[in-house]
Amino acid sequence: MRNTIVSLISIVLGLIAGGLLMLFIGANPIEGYTYLFQGALRNISRLGDTLATATPLVFTGLAVAFAFRTGLFNIGVAGQMLIGGLAATAVGLTFDFSRPILILLMVLAGIIGGGLWAFIPGLLKARFNVHEVVATIMMNWIAYWTVYYIVPGYFKGEFLETESRKLAEGNTLRTPWLTEMFQGSYINLGLFFAVITVIIVAFIINKTTLGFELKAVGFNRHAAEYAGMKVNRNIILSMLISGALAGLGGVALYTGNASSMQIGILPSQGFDGIAVALLGANSPVGVFFAAILFGILYSGTGFMNAMIEIPPELANTIIAIIIYFAATSVLIHRLLNKFRKTRSNANDVDGPVGKKGEA
Repeated sequence: MRNTIVSLISIVLGLIAGGLLMLFIGANPIEGYTYLFQGALRNISRLGDTLATATPLVFTGLAVAFAFRTGLFNIGVAGQMLIGGLAATAVGLTFDFSRPILILLMVLAGIIGGGLWAFIPGLLKARFNVHEVVATIMMNWIAYWTVYYIVPGYFKGEFLETESRKLAEGNTLRTPWLTEMFQGSYINLGLFFAVITVIIVAFIINKTTLGFELKAVGFNRHAAEYAGMKVNRNIILSMLISGALAGLGGVALYTGNASSMQIGILPSQGFDGIAVALLGANSPVGVFFAAILFGILYSGTGFMNAMIEIPPELANTIIAIIIYFAATSVLIHRLLNKFRKTRSNANDVDGPVGKKGEA
């Protein structure tokens, strides 16, 4: 409950800050936010696009949050998305199985690709104490250049060398009944995979021995080791699972929201996952709703920009400010804890004095 309140405070602060910027440039904040939410939710088609935009963010938020639970900062989610998406795209372009089998193979390829890409920093951290931030940043760029080489070399598009061949419609996560239900939206099966993944991750973290050990390692690594837990194994497992979740984000992005891969781009969703995890308080359910909020912000920006006639750069700046403040939930947690501690200390001091005075 407390985490929910803190997250809501963060969101409100972000909206206030964004509103102040709108006032500064001469726009009406109420009108601006009305158009923002209309752009994301005004009809079933826009709602579908918003949910599709949020889907990769659910996976990247879970990836960051899962690593956070073990005291690790996986900043390599973008690279793991790239490799997971590349693996899934390669399967979709290479094989011609029946749709259910092919989709399953693409999802498994994304999980394995992202997991193995995160396994390397996890192993370096566990065996040689190489800081995971440094290792994952380096792996991001290795992934970037790997895709830059493989896509034009083996899966070059028909018209552009900067993107892969397009997946056949039946080889993507899009499905006709969803497209029709949401009136042409690009919502896809990735959303269902995201919901299932949230449930599985919540179960692992809260109901399994592995989840307990991962949290114990995150709270105090030395105490966990003293208690007989295999700290190095848990570090590697945490990064492996985190990378697998990021790989699923790549599958959702490149074979669901899109049908091809472009070179020369690190997916911003990998970095947005950090803010999603913070806003969701590293809780799987919290991450899901935080991702939906981010989906609303990103989907509604264009409509807000068009209706209140502000430059696209300023519209994006407003959204960035909202996200920045929304991600300050950790700071708000600390301020509340400090306030509670100060208040508790004051009560401890006042108690004995009061009793002494009465005596």
